Amino acid sequence: MLSRELPLKATSGHIIRLAEGRIAPAPDGGMLQREAPWTADLQPLCFWHDVPVALALEQHAGNEWLDGRAWLARLPESAFPLLSTALQVGAWLRDHRFCGRCGAQSSRLDAEFAMHCHACGHRNYPRISPCIITLVTHGESLLLARSPRFPPGRYSTLAGFIEPGESAEEAVRREIFEEVGLTVGRLRYYRSQAWPFPHSLMLGYFAEAASRRIRIDGVEIADAAWYSPHRLPQLPPLYSISRALIETHLADVGARR
Repeated sequence: MLSRELPLKATSGHIIRLAEGRIAPAPDGGMLQREAPWTADLQPLCFWHDVPVALALEQHAGNEWLDGRAWLARLPESAFPLLSTALQVGAWLRDHRFCGRCGAQSSRLDAEFAMHCHACGHRNYPRISPCIITLVTHGESLLLARSPRFPPGRYSTLAGFIEPGESAEEAVRREIFEEVGLTVGRLRYYRSQAWPFPHSLMLGYFAEAASRRIRIDGVEIADAAWYSPHRLPQLPPLYSISRALIETHLADVGARR
């Protein structure tokens, strides 16, 4: 269990070693190095099962270090919040060493996740980018699509960033129309998931399509098709909210029969 209270008074605890978006395996095969004394350069992160955890940012990753997606496939789902926190805080510390307003070097504050510029007073907090992720349905059928970046054969739900001044619901309708040319009717919010690649917050929705006529954009989407619950392509990993949307729909369809 993760507690988001910062272990500011801790002098020892677990350490997560992170470099280049990759985490070092511990001797037991997990990502938490055994309890050890802490040094001033470590970033206090959280409590994990009541034990303090700190983040060690290093310059270079070893050959055996794993990226975030590989860790997601290895760890139990319960460890996802810890992994997500470590990756997002690590990306923020790496990318905001200098003030975005005046360019001076920033200093890390101890009492919160914050980088402070003593030259102009600007304070920077970890960036979180809101996104929508949507399963489009038409009756029992699911609309699944593949990005050019996906592994061969994998299909998933539609997703995209929320633009400035836009609501989440507006983003759902816009992204669906832009990517597959569909107009949708009723929307239903599902739940959210932090997605640390590198700093997204995914807001999950179900959307009912007004028709089945697809027109893919050919850029964000390489292919899209309607699928029956009985014949599905390769799906996204179990730990993802996209898979949770799909499984929830499949369970709902089964419950209505």
